[in-house]
Amino acid sequence: MRRNPRGGERITAGQQLERNTMDITQLILDDHAEQRRLFAIIEQIDPTDVEALTAVWGRLSAFLDVHAEAEERFFYPELMKVGEAANDAEGDDAGPETEDAIEDHNKLRDAVKAVEKHKVGTRAWFEAVGEANVVNSRHMGEEERQGLTDFRLNADIETRHGLAVRFAAFEAAHITGVKPVNKDPEAYVDAHAAN
Repeated sequence: MRRNPRGGERITAGQQLERNTMDITQLILDDHAEQRRLFAIIEQIDPTDVEALTAVWGRLSAFLDVHAEAEERFFYPELMKVGEAANDAEGDDAGPETEDAIEDHNKLRDAVKAVEKHKVGTRAWFEAVGEANVVNSRHMGEEERQGLTDFRLNADIETRHGLAVRFAAFEAAHITGVKPVNKDPEAYVDAHAAN
């Protein structure tokens, strides 16, 4: 039992966790909402406002890379331990959905890189940003139906909280981005397969 930091009655560790719980699945959903918001902002900026487009795209592209890396470091290895393939995921464990997610992250990294080939504000640049949005949206939809549902159903709240803390700290420490590196999906799944 611990003393309530705000005064009053003592509280147990379980009560403290209940009051101060973060859930990695909710953090991921919140990130997805922010990604959708940033794509929508880009769609509404005048093509001649290159400064604004560059700034918003810079933030979004860094965010996409950091988010994918955080999921690959913290979320998917734990999903591999407890997952049972939710909703329309293939198989009876989290291996296939995880492999698919890593493939999606690679496609998204490639789509983000493709944007850089075009002059900001041009039709080709907006088309490349739109393609990145499509790739990202497809991935998020699958992840929300499969991996996040699977994890909420099969991981305890203490695990989800601990991962949320590490996930949030990683994203905060890498606010300006990470080096985007594609991963071999099969090798990733093999390296994180539950024993």
